[in-house]
Order: sequence, then structure tokens, then C-alpha cells
Amino acid sequence: MQYTISKEAKIAVLCGGMSSEREVSLRSGKNILAALKRLGYANAEIVDVSENIMNDLKGFEYAYNTLHGKYGEDGCIQGVLEIMKIPYTGCGVMASAICMNKEFTKRILKNTNVPLIKSAFLLPGDNPVKKVMDLEYPIMVKPVSEGSSYGMSKVNCDGELFDAVKEARKYNAEVLLEEFIDGFFVTVGVLERDGKPFATEILEIRTKTEWYDFDAKYTKGLSEFIVPATGLSKEAYELTQKYAVEAHIETGCSGVSRVDFMVKDDKPYFLEINTNPGMTDTSDLPAQAKAGGIDYDNLVLMILNSVGLNK
Repeated sequence: MQYTISKEAKIAVLCGGMSSEREVSLRSGKNILAALKRLGYANAEIVDVSENIMNDLKGFEYAYNTLHGKYGEDGCIQGVLEIMKIPYTGCGVMASAICMNKEFTKRILKNTNVPLIKSAFLLPGDNPVKKVMDLEYPIMVKPVSEGSSYGMSKVNCDGELFDAVKEARKYNAEVLLEEFIDGFFVTVGVLERDGKPFATEILEIRTKTEWYDFDAKYTKGLSEFIVPATGLSKEAYELTQKYAVEAHIETGCSGVSRVDFMVKDDKPYFLEINTNPGMTDTSDLPAQAKAGGIDYDNLVLMILNSVGLNK
């Protein structure tokens, strides 16, 4: 069921929260609230999510979810909203939980056409050196359920592996070890119009850092956005968009997602799906949408209109 949202509706813009991505989420929420006000939704309000969220949400009719990371992008807040019967934007409980976990996302996509990077999954107590025996260095070490590049490291040999795993485990006990693709980063937004998913233009990112880390993502001047991407052939460009939509559908996403790839030799390799993409001044999704003729306010409206599609 999709809802028609009155301009008088009371909308909670959920942001902040209790994850390591709190500050990014607050920036996204501030921008979204300003857009909703410009669009005429006078009763939209920021709700900084805390342990008192069920009390804080009383009286709200809808939720615009712009939380990032733990509790907000992993199915937890979606479950609360389901219990409270408050329709919300974006992906539902199942898709959010699956896509927050990079390993389980890859397990689902293993049986699709989406090309994956060779990797190993590290459980607590596992010896990382034994786990990487079938992988080639350099290797990216990642917390399995974290965003914004928190806890990520690039390692070049066994001697660097233990410290990198230790850093990743500050965020998650489970760790993904993935072969480093020496190429460039691209990302594709997936939006929905009348319940049908479509890919945005592809955004190519060239960084001044060794890889697309936190500083490169959120510090102006450290990354160059090229949109539409120029580093892909026409065939690879269209194929990347196709893979993004396929990943969105196969993992049960709805409303909005952003799918990231590394490209090498004109071939895209899947990295991850973000079910609540950032909406800050330097975020990828607004830039992708703008390149396709969707300005920030209309992007916010399109996502708002996805309320109810996650059922």
C-alpha cells in the first residue's frame, strides 16, 4: 500500500541515532527537513533517535528515515515503526537487515548475474592468516556491518592483517576480507517511480586518498565527482545500472538504495548496498539524481512518496 501524504501530515525526520554515523545522519536530516519545509510540509520535525524513540514518535503519522548505520539501517528502527504502525520511507525490516551485513548480501547475490569480489568471512576466533590463504594481496579488511568506511583498512601482507582485523573488530566482531580491486569507485542510486525501480546516472569518484575512505567521503576537495561517469564504456555503463537494479530487487529493497561498485578493465564489481544513502551536501545520491534532472527537493519528495512500498 502506498500513501498519499497530506501537506498537513506530521512527519518525523529520523536522524542522529546511536551509531558511529550519527554526525553524518544529523547532516542528512537537517537538509531533508529544510527540503520538506520548502515543499510545504509545515509539520515535519527532526527526531533525534534515542532509547526513548517510542515515546518520541507518539503523535507522528509518518517517518522519513535518514538514520545511517546501526539501529537505523539494519532493520531495528524499521521494526519499531512496524510495531507502532507508522508508515516509513525506504527499505523494510528484512532488506535493511540483509543489506547492512555485507557477507549475507553477497550470499544472496551469489546466485545472480551481479559480479562479486573474491572474499573470505572472518568469525570471532578465526585465524585471519588462514582465511586469506585463497586470496591475493592487497586485501581490504572491513567490519561486516558498518558504513562510511569506519574500521576499514587496506593491507599488503600477513604482517599487517592482525592490526587491521583488530581495528575492524572495534565496530563488529565479524569481519569481511576482500581482495582489493585496483580500479575506480562508482556508485548508482536506485529510486522507485510508481513502485518500479530505476537506476540513476552513475557517479564516478576519483579520490586524492589511496582509497575511498571516510575523509574522502566527507571532506570537500578530497574527492572529484564525475557524473555521469566517463570511465566506463557505454556497454559497461548500462550493465552497471542493470546490476544495481538487480541487486536492489534481489535483496528486497524498496523506495531507495545506492549500490556501490569498483571498476577494473571496464568491468564493475559489486561492493555493497546502502539502504539509507546519505543526503548531505557532499553525498552521492543527490549528485546522481541531479544529473538525471531530479533536484534535491524533488528527490526528497520521491523518497517521501515511497512510504508504504516497504510492506
